[in-house]
Amino acid sequence: WRVLLPLLAILLAVGSPFLNLRLGLTEPSALPESSEARQGWDLLTTQFPGGENTTITVIVNYPAGNPLGGDHVARLYDYSQWLTALPNVSRVNSIAALPGPDGKPLPKEQVTALYSQPAAQLPAELQAQLHQSVGAHIVSLSVLTPLTADSDGAHALVRAIRASGGPNPGGEVLVTGDTATTIDQVTAMTRDTVPAAIFIIVATYVVLFLLLGSVVLPLKAVLMNFLSITASYGALVWIFQEGHLSNLLQFTPHSIDPLIPVLMFCILFGLSMDYEVLLLSRMKEEYDRTGANRIAVAEGLEQTGRLITSAAAIMIFVFGGFALAQVTLIKAIGLGMAIAVAVDALVVRTLVIPATMRLLGDWNWWAPAPLARLYRRLGLAERHTTEPAAPPLPEPAPEPERELVGVGDR
Repeated sequence: WRVLLPLLAILLAVGSPFLNLRLGLTEPSALPESSEARQGWDLLTTQFPGGENTTITVIVNYPAGNPLGGDHVARLYDYSQWLTALPNVSRVNSIAALPGPDGKPLPKEQVTALYSQPAAQLPAELQAQLHQSVGAHIVSLSVLTPLTADSDGAHALVRAIRASGGPNPGGEVLVTGDTATTIDQVTAMTRDTVPAAIFIIVATYVVLFLLLGSVVLPLKAVLMNFLSITASYGALVWIFQEGHLSNLLQFTPHSIDPLIPVLMFCILFGLSMDYEVLLLSRMKEEYDRTGANRIAVAEGLEQTGRLITSAAAIMIFVFGGFALAQVTLIKAIGLGMAIAVAVDALVVRTLVIPATMRLLGDWNWWAPAPLARLYRRLGLAERHTTEPAAPPLPEPAPEPERELVGVGDR
C-alpha cells in the first residue's frame, strides 16, 4: 500500500489535465516561425486584428425546385438577416443580401423584384455573383467571422446555425468549412471510440487469459494500460494545449489534433501490452513451479526488469527524436509517446503492477472452475520440462609444441 497509493495519486494527478482536452485541426501556428505560411498568417492576424479570419459556408439545398423560384428569395433574405445578427458575425455574403446606393442593405421587396426578371437582364456584377453561389438546386452563403476556425466561439457559431433556430430558408441547410469539419471529425471519432475500445479490451482479455489462465490478471493489465496512457494524455494537454513548456520546446500552444490521441492509443496500447506479457509470463512460470505468489512476483520482476527497462530506453530515445521536429504535430506525437513509455516501463511495470500483485496474492491466478478446465483442455500455456543436464564435453588434448625455425636456419 505504501508504494501503490502514492503512485496512483501521482499518476491520476498527471492525467487530470486530460479532462480539459480540446480537439481541433492544426492551424498555421503549428508550423515553425521560419515557415512562409506561418509568417503570412502572423502578419495577417497582426496587421488586421479582428478581421474576417474564418469563413463558414452555409448551403441551402432545394432538391425539387429552382433556388430563385417561388418565395425562395424572400426566405433567403430573412435567413441572411438572421445570420448577420448572430454573435461574432461580421457580415454575410448572399445573393439576398445586396447593398444599396447608401451602403445599407436593399429592402426585401426590391431584392425579390430584382430576381423576378430573367437572369440575363441582371447587372453583370450580379450575374457573376449568381454564377459563383447558385447552382441548379443549391444556394451558397458565406458567413464571415473574426474568430479563428478552431476557437470555441466559432464552434458555437456553427452549432447555432445547424440548430436551425432562425427563419426557414425554404430548403435543407448544410454547414461546411474548416470549423464544421473539425466538429464533425471530433464527433465521428468520439462516436467510434467506445466500440473500438471495447474491441481492443475484449481481444486483449481473451489473449491474456489463454496465456495465463487467469481472469484477474487480464483485467488488471487493461486497467494498468489505461492508467499509463491517461497519464501521458494529461501530460500532452498540459504541455501542448496549455503551453507550459512552449518556450523551452519552441511551439505555439493550440488545440490537440484529433490524430494525436488516436495514433498514441493504437501504438502505446500495443507496446504496453508487450511489456505486460514479458513480465506476467515470467511470473506465471515461477508460480507454476513454486506455487508461491510472492516468489513469482519477485522472480518475474528480477528476471525481466533489465529487459523491459532497456527496451523502454530505446523506445524513449526513438520517440524523443520526433520531439525535436519543428512541426508541432510531430513534436507532440513523439514527446507524448516518449512520456507514455517512460511512465509505463519505469513506474507502472516496475512498481504499480508488482504492488497490486502482492496485495492480491493467490487471487492473481484465479479462474472459475469451468474456465480453468477450458484453459487446461486447450493447452495453450507454455510447457516447461526439466531434462537432465548433458554430460560435459571432454576437453581437447593439448597440441604438441612446435620448434620455431628461423629464416636463416631454413
